Amino acid sequence: MGQPGDRTFYLQATDDSGRTVSVALEKTQVQVLADRMDDLLDEISNRADAAIPAEADVDDLEPLSAPVDEEFRVAAMGLAWDGTEEAVVVEAVAAGEEPIEEDAILSDSDEGPDALRVTITPMAARAFVARARRVVAAGRPACPLCSLPLDPVGHVCPRQNGYRR
Repeated sequence: MGQPGDRTFYLQATDDSGRTVSVALEKTQVQVLADRMDDLLDEISNRADAAIPAEADVDDLEPLSAPVDEEFRVAAMGLAWDGTEEAVVVEAVAAGEEPIEEDAILSDSDEGPDALRVTITPMAARAFVARARRVVAAGRPACPLCSLPLDPVGHVCPRQNGYRR
């Protein structure tokens, strides 16, 4: 949501009862999640007998469900394949006072930081990948020297010793 350079990224999930949960992410988290999800689906397609589509046959162009009430800001994410359900499992974990233990992500512990766990079909996962990549690409272009986002008038590039690029 917002204009490039001042956007907030959200991951939304709606359950069977119609309840929608929104969590905030960084742009890089969205990009990494999309890339890893695509890799996971490709790997499962190569290894298992699961019916994994090569790409989404639907375009997810719907706006976010309003109002967007942020439950928490995501600090860590987990991604897994549930072979029994033949579904992708995504877990987004909130930051807490203590550092997040890697084995706490995707665990079924009742204790720990707030978390959002979503199970989606391979087709929905491919649609998410396509939408996430489209949303990320709609932002400001990256500086070819430092990879920081370029404003319309350029930016102060650390690789140029503080000169505008």
